[in-house]
Amino acid sequence: MKTIFIKDAEQKRDWYVIDAAGKPLGRVAAKAASILRGKNKATFTPNQEMGDFVVIINAEKVAVSGNKRSDKLYRHYTGFVRGLRSYTFEKLIERDPTAPLVRTINGMLPNGRLGRKIAGNLKVYAGNEHPHASQNPKVVEL
Repeated sequence: MKTIFIKDAEQKRDWYVIDAAGKPLGRVAAKAASILRGKNKATFTPNQEMGDFVVIINAEKVAVSGNKRSDKLYRHYTGFVRGLRSYTFEKLIERDPTAPLVRTINGMLPNGRLGRKIAGNLKVYAGNEHPHASQNPKVVEL
């Protein structure tokens, strides 16, 4: 069977909205990464951007189990000597409520040009409001 290549002009891109309030961080991220990548379509091709747009609301209310809220560490290297910075989940969500979700989803996407292009189709908002209502996004149930 031959691989199907679809031109960008022929692609149909949908918009999806995911409400993360009270949902586990990993499940929300895995579903969003799958939709962004285009794995929910029959025309999926691993080397093309086939995915849809994903809007995630209520990112600040995402759930983590156990003691992860105080024990899970996110690390960032500044590029300077002794520049490794560590933040707990609690501190990171206090500073930027969308950061843990964005970092988790980006970790599930391919590395390189394709992954950066796909990551541009992700829109994450801390609250319940989003400016993409005119695109008529479909609600995704987890």
